[in-house]
Amino acid sequence: MSPIVFIMAAGLGTRMKSETPKVLHPVAGRPVLHWVVGAARAAGAGRVVAILGHKHEIVKASLDARFGVGGVDIALQPEQRGTGHAVQCALPAVANEPDDKIVVILTGDAPLLASERIAELISAAEKSPSGMALLSTVPPRPMPYGRLVRDSAGVLQKIVEHPDATEEQRKILDTNAGFYAIRLGHLRRDLAALKADNAKGELYLTDLVAHAATRGGATSIDAPFTEVAGINDRVDLAGVELSARRRINEGWMRAGVTMIDPASTFIDADVGPLGKDIWLGPNVCLRGKTSLADGVRIDAGSVLTDVTVAEATTIKPYSILTESTIGARAQIGPFSHCRPESRLDEDVHLGNFVETKKTHLMAGAKANHLAYLGDASIGTKANIGAGTITCNYDGVGKYKTTIEAGAFIGSDSQLVAPVTIGRDAYVGSGTTVTKDVPRGALALTRVKQVNVEGWADRFREAQAKKRKSTEPGK
Repeated sequence: MSPIVFIMAAGLGTRMKSETPKVLHPVAGRPVLHWVVGAARAAGAGRVVAILGHKHEIVKASLDARFGVGGVDIALQPEQRGTGHAVQCALPAVANEPDDKIVVILTGDAPLLASERIAELISAAEKSPSGMALLSTVPPRPMPYGRLVRDSAGVLQKIVEHPDATEEQRKILDTNAGFYAIRLGHLRRDLAALKADNAKGELYLTDLVAHAATRGGATSIDAPFTEVAGINDRVDLAGVELSARRRINEGWMRAGVTMIDPASTFIDADVGPLGKDIWLGPNVCLRGKTSLADGVRIDAGSVLTDVTVAEATTIKPYSILTESTIGARAQIGPFSHCRPESRLDEDVHLGNFVETKKTHLMAGAKANHLAYLGDASIGTKANIGAGTITCNYDGVGKYKTTIEAGAFIGSDSQLVAPVTIGRDAYVGSGTTVTKDVPRGALALTRVKQVNVEGWADRFREAQAKKRKSTEPGK
C-alpha cells in the first residue's frame, strides 16, 4: 500500500528576508520544495499533500508548473499555530483514506533528505508496534532542536522542545530531525488530543511521540545532519547549496565525467544526461536542463543554460550558450555567445566574439570571428567573414536573413534583412546588401578607389613646415 506524504511548507520564512517564499529559493537550480516532493515520489508516495500558507498562490503555481496541475495536492494552513496544527489542516485531504495507511510527514525546507531515507522511515513505521517512526540526528554543534527523552530501557518516551527543556535535557545529543511516519488512524486520534501547553502556546507535532510511548514507543532512525538540515536563513541556504553541489558533482564524476576543479564546477540538479568522457574545465556552469553527449569538452568559464550538446563538441573558454542545440564535433568559442533558439549542426565553427540569436548554422558552416547573426538561416559550408552582421531589426519588426549553402560572406559586410544570399554566391568585403543576391553572383557596393600619387609625402612635408613656423623665436 503506497504511503501518503505530507510536506509542511506554510511558514513565513522571515529570517530569509526575502519576498520569495522560503521553500521556493533554489538549491542547485531547483526550488527547495521541489527537492522534497521529488524525494517523496521517488520513495513511492501514492499521494503528496503540500501544506501551504504564506504566499500559497505562488507556491502552488510553482508546484503545478513542475509536477502538473493536481500532481501535488494542496492543504492550506491560514494561520501558523505550530506543526501539529499544520498537519491537522491536511487531514481533510485524506478523509477517505483507510486508518492503516502510512503517512509520512516531512518539512518543506530540507531538500537533501534522500528518498532511501524516506523509504527506511516508512518501513520502520510499518514494523513498529506503535505504528510510528521518526528520524533523529546529532548536530555538529549545539542547536535549539527538540531532545529525544528515553526511559531506562531505552524506549522513546517523548520529545522535549528546546524552549521547554531543562538544562539536563539540553545535554542530550540525540535531537529530533523533524521527519515522521505514522499510521493514519493513530495520527487522526493523536492529533485530536494535542494541547498547546508549552512555552510557545502552539500545537506540537512532537507530542505524538508521547502518545506512541503508550503503544510501545516510536522507532527512531539516526540520519546524518547534512541530510536533514533545514534552511532558516541565507547562511543555511548557502551551506545546503554547497552540500547539494558536492553530491551532484561526485555523482557525475563516478559516472565518467572529468572535472579539473570540482569545487569551482557548478552543475544544476536538473542537468543531464551527461555522457562518458566529458571534460569540464574550472568555473564551468551547467544550468537548467543542459545535456552533454559523449566526449564533449567544455573549457574554463563557460556557462550553458538549457543547452543540448552532441558528441565530441568542444566549447572553448568563456562561451555563453542559452536555450540552444549544438551538433556533433562543433567548435565553439572562445568568447562565443549563443542566445536562445540558436541551432548549430555538426562540424560548425563559431569563433571569437561571434553572437547568434534564433539562427540555424547548417553542417560545416563557419563564422570564426567578430560577427552578429540574428534571425538567420546559414547553409552548409557557408563562410561568414569577420565583422559581418545581419541587420535583422528595424525598430519595429524582426526579419530573416537566408544564406544558402556554400556562400561566402566577406569581412565587414552588412546583410539588411529580409534578404537571401544565393547558393555559392560571394559578398565582397565591406558590402551592404539590401537586395537578394542570385546563385553564384558577386555582390559589391564599394565606392571606386582613388589613389592620389605623392599625396602622403606632400602632406607630411607641409605639416613639418607648419610645426617649424610655430616654434618659439621663429
